[in-house]
Amino acid sequence: MIPLITSIIAITLSAGTSLVYATIGEIYTERSGILNLGIEGMMLMSAVTAFATAFHTGSLLLAVLLAMLVGMLLALIHAFLSITMRANQVVSGLSITLFGTGLASFLGQRLGPESNGFNLSGMSAVKFNRLQIEGLGDIPLLGAVFNQDPLTYLVYLLIPVAWYFMYKTKFGLNLRSVGENPQTSDAMGLNVTKIRYLYTIFGGMLVGIGGAHLSLAYTPGWTENITGGRGWIVIALVIFSMWNPSRAILGAILFGGINAVQFRLQASGTDIPSAYLNMAPYVATILVLVLVTVWESHNRKVGPPAALGTSYMREDK
Repeated sequence: MIPLITSIIAITLSAGTSLVYATIGEIYTERSGILNLGIEGMMLMSAVTAFATAFHTGSLLLAVLLAMLVGMLLALIHAFLSITMRANQVVSGLSITLFGTGLASFLGQRLGPESNGFNLSGMSAVKFNRLQIEGLGDIPLLGAVFNQDPLTYLVYLLIPVAWYFMYKTKFGLNLRSVGENPQTSDAMGLNVTKIRYLYTIFGGMLVGIGGAHLSLAYTPGWTENITGGRGWIVIALVIFSMWNPSRAILGAILFGGINAVQFRLQASGTDIPSAYLNMAPYVATILVLVLVTVWESHNRKVGPPAALGTSYMREDK
């Protein structure tokens, strides 16, 4: 029983890692007042970029950096459309998703030299291996926490740092103020446009790492639609976390845990159709999101940033 539970914990953490990166990135973006619905496309583009880079160069570091760059560039496009051009943020985000999904599918089918028709789709590349911390990795049950890949270990550090930065620093206060009331923030001397650009791009970089983790660690290799809708789950997890980075891990554990259990049930040969098992993590996430939102609304603790999704320019004052 202990090995089974340990295995479930390990899969839970691994499955949730990409979600934590993307969720915290989206939290920072939305805290600045910018709604980004392009997460799915950004994760797919980052995943295919990381896979192709690792396969051709053998460098995991370069693969992650380029995945971050792709996430940053797509976020920059969204920022330009939403902030500078003042386009509808929902339309802009959905456009990024459609563009990223289509381009990732196209590139995934055509990776490698065209002269010999070589296709890397579904093949393995260089990947992140699990690194067990001596002494801690042997602890029953909890040892799974200390037997993960490097990107998962970084999540352990990212969560408290992201929370501390947002709630305990002047920069975090400026970020939250811009998302709540850009007019007042502008009057106080803050550059609203600069702050919104900065955190939209920063969020895109974290989303890029999330995409890289999928193709380099969780399911090494490239298959079409490797995200499996995780970009949309991230949007739900942002609401579930109430725009608080410290709560992002709870939603990721929920999704990852149910994902791990359904894998085990399929492996054990259960009579439950695989289609129902595959949809279980998504259904559970939605149900919990609804319940938490209703409960928080009843207690008057819920609410997105007041200026989320609204454009702002100085002449609007």
